[in-house]
Amino acid sequence: MTIKSFRGLIVDSKTDIVSLHTNTGSQGYRMVKFGVMPNQPFNKDQESIIKVYKVPQGTPNGVVDFSDQTLLAVGIFKGNDTVGSSQTTTEVFFDNEIFNQDLFITCYDAATGESLNYYFELEIVNLDLTENTVATLKDIRNIEANV
Repeated sequence: MTIKSFRGLIVDSKTDIVSLHTNTGSQGYRMVKFGVMPNQPFNKDQESIIKVYKVPQGTPNGVVDFSDQTLLAVGIFKGNDTVGSSQTTTEVFFDNEIFNQDLFITCYDAATGESLNYYFELEIVNLDLTENTVATLKDIRNIEANV
């Protein structure tokens, strides 16, 4: 099993693109780990949501919809700068999805517009021609549905 890891710091209301596509589409991916962490722990009020999608999104927002078949992962962080206060992090990812196109990561902060770190690992999955075609067609159909 081969794993590729990705990490970054995403700014509020922005989208990062992770380039994964290949010319043949014969290499697929499955998410096996996902996590988030604030840029300045214990120093800022923050209520952030990071979402990872298989297709481009519009303006980042705070809505989470697990019925959206293009959603691969969600990370939520809530904390503040008050001494002794708690911070909470929730991460959910769907490890049954195999994809072979780029990923689109969005960030939305409802409190003060803070940035958030993300980290995820993808397992590389070799796709035969049928699996390749199915994964690519699903991604194309999802792109058209979101336009």
